[in-house]
Amino acid sequence: MNIPDRLISIPVIEDTRGNLAFIEKNHIPFDFKRVYYLFDIPSNSYRGGHSHINQSEFLIALSGSFDVILDDGIEKITYSLNKPSVGLHIETGVWRELQNFSSGAVCLVLASDIFDETDYIRNYDDFLNTKK
Repeated sequence: MNIPDRLISIPVIEDTRGNLAFIEKNHIPFDFKRVYYLFDIPSNSYRGGHSHINQSEFLIALSGSFDVILDDGIEKITYSLNKPSVGLHIETGVWRELQNFSSGAVCLVLASDIFDETDYIRNYDDFLNTKK
C-alpha cells in the first residue's frame, strides 16, 4: 500500500470567527457522485467490513475520531482520523473496517459512484479470492 498518498489535506480558511474547510473537484483523486455520513455510532460499534469492486471513497472525521483499518489482502494499515482538515482516500479493491468511534464522531464519505449493492464484496474470504 502506498501510505503517503492515502492521507490528503483539505484546504482550510482560518478565521477568528471559525474555520472553513472545502473540497473541490481537484482536491481528491476522483469525481464524487454520492455523499453520506455516519453518526450516533456507539463506541463499540464496527462499520465497514467490505471492499468495493469499482468505487473509490474519501473519508473525513468531521467530528470526533475513529480508526480505519485498510487491508489490500497482504498488508493491513490502521489510520486514526481525528481532524476535519485531513481525509483518507480508499481505492477500489481495498477492504475497510471502521472502529473505535469516539463520542460524537461523524464520518463523512465522498464516494465515486451512487450506491450499487453489486459493487460490494462483503465476505472477507471472497475478497481474498479476488486478490489471487
